[in-house]
Amino acid sequence: MHKNAEGFASRWGVILASVGSAVGMANVWGFPNKLGSNGGGAFLVAYLFFICLFSYVGLPAEFAIGRYAGTGALGSYRAAWSTRSPKLARAGQTLAWLPLAGSMCILIGYAVIVAYVLKALTDSLVGTLMTADASEWFASFSQSSFSVVPFHVVVAVGTMLTLLYGAKSIEKTNKVMMPVFFVIFAVLAVRMALLPGSAEGYRFMFFPRWEALLDPMVWIWAMGQAFFSLSITGSGMIVYGAYLHADEDAVGIAQHTAFFDTVAAMAAALVIIPACFSYGVDVGSGPSLLFVTLPAILQNIPFGQVFAVILYVAMVFAGVSSLQNMFEAVAESVLHRFPKLRRGWVLWGVCAVCLAAGVGMEAISQWGPWMDFVSIYIIPIGATLGAVTWFWIMKKEVILEEVSRGRPKLRREVWYAVGRCLYVPLAIVLCCVALGMKIAF
Repeated sequence: MHKNAEGFASRWGVILASVGSAVGMANVWGFPNKLGSNGGGAFLVAYLFFICLFSYVGLPAEFAIGRYAGTGALGSYRAAWSTRSPKLARAGQTLAWLPLAGSMCILIGYAVIVAYVLKALTDSLVGTLMTADASEWFASFSQSSFSVVPFHVVVAVGTMLTLLYGAKSIEKTNKVMMPVFFVIFAVLAVRMALLPGSAEGYRFMFFPRWEALLDPMVWIWAMGQAFFSLSITGSGMIVYGAYLHADEDAVGIAQHTAFFDTVAAMAAALVIIPACFSYGVDVGSGPSLLFVTLPAILQNIPFGQVFAVILYVAMVFAGVSSLQNMFEAVAESVLHRFPKLRRGWVLWGVCAVCLAAGVGMEAISQWGPWMDFVSIYIIPIGATLGAVTWFWIMKKEVILEEVSRGRPKLRREVWYAVGRCLYVPLAIVLCCVALGMKIAF
């Protein structure tokens, strides 16, 4: 197998990089929004179930296949399918273009959202956001063509520049960005706890209405959010697995990643949900939550501008760390497929596609529907293709040998049975439900 010359320097390097990929809009915006729209505490119960399941089988499988193949999605699917028969290698590589295209689709939409966040940060710094009507402020650029192009360029080019040196630069930037992110949200959570009426938000989050668990859609949305939050897309985390050392514990790293990702999601919810209850606003208000609801709240609390700045700084960090994974997933696979290309030129090419498609999206103000399409259809399909490949196509003894490296006490038969008989069917159910929703509406 091809093997990358460079990997992460330490166990915590890969954990922080993986957390950086997982932590992003899925946590800061998606989790509080889905929590608010799907039963509060009941959604949290279902979500935690799926996080435990996916961090035990789904995420370790993506890390393991990436390490086994020593490359990203294209080479990994080819390697997995070839274990069944060398004649199937080309079929696996062809299939891999679908989840890889999914990563590119996520990248395009994410970059626009992070550009909006950078715009919010800039306006917080100069004070514009603290005096404007939040709804009118958001509409002034979200419904206007090419209004955030300069911010979009800064986000895409800036993220690309952090990746020029591969795993080393990903590791170094996330060692700074991720601790800062957690500190900032801890400070904000303490501040929001002091707001009058915030206790109702905690009650909504932590005291489930158990009858809500009888609604199958609560489980479906929780499962989709867990896939999205852990970046299990059938491509993104594979490339980080390629940078793992041979003796690293893939299951342990996956579980550490899931733990810190869940802490980040809860931190975001502990900022947003109590604030929404304190000010009597809808906790399930979607994209406007970050750009209308929160600014309106921040305008009315002491030192609101300071908290606005640190909130949006944290969100920029979260967004860039997620973008790094998507850039790397696409670039590394292309480099593996076309080894004569230079890394810098491939990254510039990915950046150009991201900017061109994103600017086109800005022109028609369709980033919201685009991200809904990605989260409802693209991510489940990619995750399902990966799940079927690892547990039904790849030879059992090969995946078990790889996933148990660094974890000799892994109950291999139990792990494989959970993956094959529970994880894969659930992924297929989510994919079918998503497609069914598309047909119905």
